[in-house]
Amino acid sequence: MSEVLCERLLDVQEAGVYRLSCPLAVLEANVALSGLVLFEVDLTALHGKGAFLARMAQVLGAPDWFGHNWDALADVLGDLSWQPADGYVLLLCGGEAKIGLGDSDYAILNDIFNDTVSYWRSQGKPFWVFFSDGL
Repeated sequence: MSEVLCERLLDVQEAGVYRLSCPLAVLEANVALSGLVLFEVDLTALHGKGAFLARMAQVLGAPDWFGHNWDALADVLGDLSWQPADGYVLLLCGGEAKIGLGDSDYAILNDIFNDTVSYWRSQGKPFWVFFSDGL
């Protein structure tokens, strides 16, 4: 199973936004085997846009210019020049279904994730976003 998941993680065309359907340890091990960079975001006790953006900036190691708004998040996810890799996995764990965001903010976030996946696909690199209930 691990070899299959590792190969799938490298598939640019399959990369996207998903709910995690395997144990966290299996994903983490396969990301390490694949050579991709894992950004693991603990969403426990986060509520609202400001807290979410601050946690994302911290985990991504965002540059000083990060503006703590949706545009800045989109820019950072589409750059990642400070973290060169063959691809990326963003794992969002432990949060409620909508991460404490209102409907419009949650829709914007999903658009950012989908646009990021498309951008990196055009660069020949997989970008995965997984939502997980566990830690």
